[in-house]
Amino acid sequence: MQLSEQETIRRQALKDLVKLGIDPYPADLFHVNASARDILENYPKQKIEYKNVSIAGRIMARRIMGNASFATLQDATGRIQVYVRRDDICPGEDKTLYNTVFKKLLDIGDIIGVEGYVFTTKTGEISIYATGFKILSKSLRPLPIVKETVDESGKATLHDAFTDPEQRYRMRYVDLVVNPHVKEAFVKRTKLVNSMREYLNGKGYLEVETPILQPLYGGAAARPFKTHHNTLDMTLYLRIANELYLKRLIVGGLEGVYEFSKDFRNEGMSRFHNPEFTQVELYVAYKDYNWMMDLVEEMIEKVALDLHGTTKVKVGDNEIDFQRPWKRFTMYGAIQHFTGIDISEMTEEELRKTCKELNVKVDESMGKGKLIDEIFGEKCEPNLIQPTYITDYPIEMSPLAKKHRSKPGLVERFEAICNGKEICNAFSELNDPLDQRARFEEQLELGKRGDEEAMTLDEDYLRALEFGMPPTAGLGIGIDRLAMIMTNSTSIQDVIFFPQMKPEKRAANIALELGDVGIREELLPVFQRLSITTKAKLKEQKATKLFNDVCGMRKKMKLEGVKNPTLEEVEGWLANL
Repeated sequence: MQLSEQETIRRQALKDLVKLGIDPYPADLFHVNASARDILENYPKQKIEYKNVSIAGRIMARRIMGNASFATLQDATGRIQVYVRRDDICPGEDKTLYNTVFKKLLDIGDIIGVEGYVFTTKTGEISIYATGFKILSKSLRPLPIVKETVDESGKATLHDAFTDPEQRYRMRYVDLVVNPHVKEAFVKRTKLVNSMREYLNGKGYLEVETPILQPLYGGAAARPFKTHHNTLDMTLYLRIANELYLKRLIVGGLEGVYEFSKDFRNEGMSRFHNPEFTQVELYVAYKDYNWMMDLVEEMIEKVALDLHGTTKVKVGDNEIDFQRPWKRFTMYGAIQHFTGIDISEMTEEELRKTCKELNVKVDESMGKGKLIDEIFGEKCEPNLIQPTYITDYPIEMSPLAKKHRSKPGLVERFEAICNGKEICNAFSELNDPLDQRARFEEQLELGKRGDEEAMTLDEDYLRALEFGMPPTAGLGIGIDRLAMIMTNSTSIQDVIFFPQMKPEKRAANIALELGDVGIREELLPVFQRLSITTKAKLKEQKATKLFNDVCGMRKKMKLEGVKNPTLEEVEGWLANL
């Protein structure tokens, strides 16, 4: 493993600490009785309360000044300055703890515990006067240090910001340290889930758990992940939805059940899609989809108020208002509104022709329902910014929904669209076992035509329906999508701590990819840090900028004995592509 100069220095510091008898990774508890935020917010009002504080965190900055120094400590709540004076932490003759350990062997990124009292410096900054400190974890890799400069006009500029999305998502642990504001979206996400759980529990519904590994996948139109159980010698699937199991519980006599579930769909990835995602599904007996629309409005309005104190939420350039009631369109009505075309009486062939006229891409495996869905997704969904219900879907699109009570050919289904994307899907649930069997069989035919998202036929679920399921309203809400809106995030990766990523390009892989264009092997770690790991990405670069980027990153990484390339060398790489 090739180490940078900083990594080499830190490993030597680790050895030196051990030689001094200091455990750089102690096992014993360190008592913490204060936080940065608590001190900064309350010390001015309650100074007497902060005469004996114990705080722990990560060193984010240091200013060494002879016999006294300052450090910036970051804990989970924020940052606070620590003042360290040699004779206070080393009252005896031995000054090693300050002169050697604090000044020479500690680094930015190390985690320490500090004991002392709070005071205000001559410049008016609330700080901790250290009377002792303890190393809790030695950092062997340097953090990306974000520097800020302020010009004469007072404008602040950030340098070396850790902003590359791939690096941020792949190394979320670093992202959270150097970009602490990132945590705010995840705190809001948890509050969102808690708000919904509080609402559903308040209605008396039971939170349950259902299987993630399933012998048959169902409850949605999606391609599953497949695995194998060795002991049982059988194929199992990661669930794409938990719907069919929750409805089995309704058959069993539970009248209101819900589950916050991890579901998995083996499909494409985008800023709106992650193969592993979270949704809440709710099923309530003796209700219908009209009742469920009222519940969704009420619950999401509560979420907005709990998170923001208002029903109005800023999302990009839009202000979205979740106050009830929400606008409503039928599926056919929305398509006619946004395209001027009435498709309600069209055959499959007429729909294909309409798709072609509207420049909507389709393929031969798509049946009538999929064609309608493609038109809606392409021509209607992006225009629906404010929360809007789309109701009364064609029966071909909804194999688990009950036939409409008054509109032949339609089902009692709605989706809520917000900011151009679906955030929930709900039905008056189909409880006629004979109709359900026929719908499953139609899905099997679509599967034979090549539709990889067609549903399977679940005999056990049909058996459950044959025992009798009461009229039921069902709902699924995508937590990730809703969290994006409620946190004003542009990508689903910003509301998932560890989103799925492509395999990381290691130096060996990069060498295979870039080695034959003439790039020196010793420079490959630089290209890895720059996220230029393929010939396609290299081809996008301009010679002068690439030259400056490589030289700058090599200097930042402090790679011992690695020479900068010349501009001619860089031009040669690009010429060899």
